[in-house]
Amino acid sequence: MINLLSYKTLYNFALSEKVKLKIEKFILVIAVISFLIHLSLIYLKKYNGWNPFEDSNFFDNPIAAIYTPFSFILIYEVYLLIFYLPRSITTYITKQYEIITLIVIRRIFKDLSNLELSSNWFDIKNDITFTYDIITALILFFMIYVFSYLRERLENKSSLNSMESPQIMQFIRIKKIMATLLIPIFIFIGLLTFGRWIMDAAPENLSAVLKDVNSLFFDEFFAVLIIVDVLLLLVSFFYTDQFHKVIRNSGFIISTILIRMSFSVDGVLNNILIFASVAFGLGILWIHNKFAKNLRLE
Repeated sequence: MINLLSYKTLYNFALSEKVKLKIEKFILVIAVISFLIHLSLIYLKKYNGWNPFEDSNFFDNPIAAIYTPFSFILIYEVYLLIFYLPRSITTYITKQYEIITLIVIRRIFKDLSNLELSSNWFDIKNDITFTYDIITALILFFMIYVFSYLRERLENKSSLNSMESPQIMQFIRIKKIMATLLIPIFIFIGLLTFGRWIMDAAPENLSAVLKDVNSLFFDEFFAVLIIVDVLLLLVSFFYTDQFHKVIRNSGFIISTILIRMSFSVDGVLNNILIFASVAFGLGILWIHNKFAKNLRLE
């Protein structure tokens, strides 16, 4: 059992507003520096003849350099997901959807560097992939807007109709403990996957290290999130047995599982699973709100 004082100390150390602002500034600085380094390597290869990446097209097009700072921005988004976990389950789920959307956006920048402008657009694999990703990103952006709208309506009505009871405060404390525990897990998975990624690449084949990293880290991190979601669902039974809330929380777990499954596949199936995960969560929240409204009218 975590000592209450030590838990609060750790929580304030890693997940306070002040720390969040410091991490935000740090990540932005790192993102800018990484972008400039990647861009420099591209132009060194182009104009100086320095070509250690001959087997990779990741250093052929300046557009590909945008991929690198987006990777650091995604790290910050993962931190924000943990940061918002104790505050609201719907905000927490929204962050999951924002992360997968940013992963698609990051992939689009990589797609752009591989485009082949031709009349045979739909016969070229890279061009088709780009088309799928553009459409997916647009649809996801709209669905997240609708999800956020429904979430804000739910939170506004909840704040007007109920005060935070001792049971809810206790549930929030449990979520804060879980968020605090997630921080070292997040760091451990990051270091482990990065180390494994580097070690598995053959020294003579540097381009293998520069392969698509979409499935790295996020695959394992979302597996941890599924466990966290299930634990939150089980703990929530101590504080509520309302059917619509149980179904909502269970539906969000299914949505997270679909996101995790998307990392194991490529091509259009990847886009379909991502779309299905957000569409399912959106449908669950919409029905939950209708259900809650009917209960208030009774």
